[in-house]
Amino acid sequence: MSKLYKTVITACDRYVPNNLRPLWNHEAGPKTVFFWAPFFKWSLVLTSLDEFRRPIESVSPSTAAALSATGLIWTRYCLVIKPVAHSLAVCNFSLGIANGVQCLRAMRHHYEKDQAAAATESEF
Repeated sequence: MSKLYKTVITACDRYVPNNLRPLWNHEAGPKTVFFWAPFFKWSLVLTSLDEFRRPIESVSPSTAAALSATGLIWTRYCLVIKPVAHSLAVCNFSLGIANGVQCLRAMRHHYEKDQAAAATESEF
């Protein structure tokens, strides 16, 4: 796979305009994993944001909490590695916040549902 990737990058290298060369050759540019990891990880963030449209009953608080913790933990890691991966840190932070809010919403829904069930139980 590495040989194929290098062949594709070498082929694309000829077509990169001079004004984009600094980005192209940057230590966290498209020639490295530091570019492609956040590029694809944004799909998790977009999926998390799309879940706000789903009924809250179908949201798993434990899954949202796990994704939130993962995003926030990896945000810290992105800021201590060399080169510092700012774009991946923003992506991970967004993942953590989006799922943290979703987790709180789901937990609140479950709490209110339990309270309503307890209230109807006490009426009888």
